[in-house]
Amino acid sequence: MGVSLSYFQAIILGLLQGVTELFPVSSLGHGVLVPALFGWHNLVSSQSANQSFFLTFLVGLHFGTAVGLIVYYRATWGRLLRAGLAQVTSARSNGLTTLWRLDAPDISRDYRLLALLILGTIPVSVVGLVMEKPLRELFAKPEAAAIFLLINGVILWAADRMKSSQGRRSRTVHAEAMPTRTAVIIGSSQILSLLAGISRSGISMVSGMFNGLDHEESANFAFLLGTPVILLAALYKIPSLLGAAGNGVRLQALVGALFAMVASYVSVSFLAKWFTTKTLRPFAYYCLIVGALCALRFL
Repeated sequence: MGVSLSYFQAIILGLLQGVTELFPVSSLGHGVLVPALFGWHNLVSSQSANQSFFLTFLVGLHFGTAVGLIVYYRATWGRLLRAGLAQVTSARSNGLTTLWRLDAPDISRDYRLLALLILGTIPVSVVGLVMEKPLRELFAKPEAAAIFLLINGVILWAADRMKSSQGRRSRTVHAEAMPTRTAVIIGSSQILSLLAGISRSGISMVSGMFNGLDHEESANFAFLLGTPVILLAALYKIPSLLGAAGNGVRLQALVGALFAMVASYVSVSFLAKWFTTKTLRPFAYYCLIVGALCALRFL
């Protein structure tokens, strides 16, 4: 099959990636469903192929999304990295064991948050390296994506209902104060997002809410947690984009990346404000309705 990806498709997919990666509605699921709904059958079939020009193109979209997130959280990341550098410098004098003594009284809040993000990133990175390709080949089909999108909606609705029922009785935990075990649990929940239709940001938020974070705290932690995962996944696959697999899609990937970058920045700007007062429920309803309609269409 020849490579066929128009610049119009690149723009649409870039915007789609930048929005749905941050909104808790699954970028991977929409990346499967939208081409199928538009009749872009070459893109649909390419997603589960052994050598896929479309998956190579997606490298650019993920890179653009990560850049948009980094730009939005640039002050936060700058503060965290400075804290990390200060802690490493201190550890050279006081012993390297101080780097993982996160409950020590002299550990700064910023360094602790950085360490929690690193710990949370490890599980999905390891599993993704091993399982992403077989899972995509198995489940990157419209009918499977529709079912998982429905499941995603149920998860979001149940979590929001649980949080609402707790009300004033719930004890709010700040992200930098959570136990290391909780950070690993939240990070591990991202493994479910390897299934097309389950949202990375959504499942991270739900996991955070079940572990005491409110909507705003869980959203910001989810966005920060997702940034290195998305960036590392893109950087890991950049050689494929620069190699033979990228022939015919490099310029489209660049265009798509630019649109994904802008869309992700606008999306996270909106959502960071949204979750200060609003809930997951509208996104749950969206997933339930769209998932059901797509299931009727493709099953």
